[in-house]
Amino acid sequence: MTDHALLGDAPSGSTLVIRAARCWRDARDVGQLPQPCLARALEPVDAMMLAPVFDSLCALFETAIARPMRCGEACVLSGDERLLLGIVDGSMPRRSCIDCPEGVASALDCAICSIRIMMALAVGPRGVGWH
Repeated sequence: MTDHALLGDAPSGSTLVIRAARCWRDARDVGQLPQPCLARALEPVDAMMLAPVFDSLCALFETAIARPMRCGEACVLSGDERLLLGIVDGSMPRRSCIDCPEGVASALDCAICSIRIMMALAVGPRGVGWH
């Protein structure tokens, strides 16, 4: 499995989302539970409490797009990663980007709100800058 340790003292919100999404996907691909991987990846920035929130977000995102999320490599983002970032940072409204059943859409909308709130609480305003 890939090492998804977060580097730097205050990674951006985008960095947290992408590193967490890749960690989650890698864990799922090898049949492991994602939360332990997420907790390890988030530990260096004291954001381990985000593991369950990222787990829910990624699972609901995959349910909404009706297939496994595709992740990029190194500094290259996949289309799915750009979509996930866009719906989390608000630049791409979920309603206009993902057509899914109402129940899934509602649950994903809740996960999006939760990740925004929890990132602000866990890493503070500096850590949720979307750059």
